[in-house]
Amino acid sequence: MAVTVLSSSRLPRIARPGVLLVALVLGFATFGAGCADRSASPADVEGTEPLGIGKEVTVPISAAVTTLVSAGDEPRDLLRPRYAVGTTQEVTLRTDYRIQQQVNDQPARDFSPAALTIPMTACAGEDGVDLTVGTVTTPDPALNKAFTTADGSHAGLEMSDLGAITELRLAPSPDTPNTARAALEQAFYQAVYRSIAFPDEPVGVGAVWTVHQEITGGVTLDQITTATLTSRDGDRLTIDLQVSQTPTDKVWMLPNDAGALDIDGYVMEGTGTITVDLGLPLPVSGAIEVGGQQTYRDSRSVSTLVQTQSTRVSWTE
Repeated sequence: MAVTVLSSSRLPRIARPGVLLVALVLGFATFGAGCADRSASPADVEGTEPLGIGKEVTVPISAAVTTLVSAGDEPRDLLRPRYAVGTTQEVTLRTDYRIQQQVNDQPARDFSPAALTIPMTACAGEDGVDLTVGTVTTPDPALNKAFTTADGSHAGLEMSDLGAITELRLAPSPDTPNTARAALEQAFYQAVYRSIAFPDEPVGVGAVWTVHQEITGGVTLDQITTATLTSRDGDRLTIDLQVSQTPTDKVWMLPNDAGALDIDGYVMEGTGTITVDLGLPLPVSGAIEVGGQQTYRDSRSVSTLVQTQSTRVSWTE
């Protein structure tokens, strides 16, 4: 493929367009992760491979700090996961990540990976939640074929008493091709950074709280999720979500020592609604979509990179 050059000789040259996607995803992937989380790049990109090759990978997740804004109506209760060891749940995760980038006045290019539909069985254990992946499907024929040997892949979640995910484990089945492994990793990262934690005080319907997470990558992001408890039926809660991300620095350090770009503009926000059951380990339904546009500039040239991205994460039983 042709060489893509951002402009001046000072800017990094990209041997294949997919490699620029690696920089975008590792630096500012939206869940997802948002997300500027540690989303994996597509494994067919030259010189890259998924984290989970040949072994289980454990990834710590940044701490989620909750702050109560309004306690809501009476009656009020402490919201805590209540599922017993051995509780199982059948649920389907769907992820759709869209990303385009434009250099100066060149035509915008689409580097979006294929959407995934991931059926899974969750089982609550002594030390967290174990996930067994079923038959993953995607509109991409080649990736769909790669997933034919991925059945039985596993993942795992460690959770705090407030329901926050503190650790993600990934263990694709041994015969899973690299493309499928990388796609699974990205999907789970997106889902993790779109999860919700509960406040540490009793709340009722109408309660509002925020969840703050610092997401590290090429640029560290402050992610703030505002949650509103809109209804409750026993252990089943419906929660509206608003998400915003703000970079803590003004410079994006590109991966692999490829240089740095100034952050000239950054907008990333979104909304959604999820339904959770305190007696089950994963959301039972709902979706959240986060998107926006970022502008990066080389401080010693007139070159500008505009990136537009969005992620949609949804759950169904």
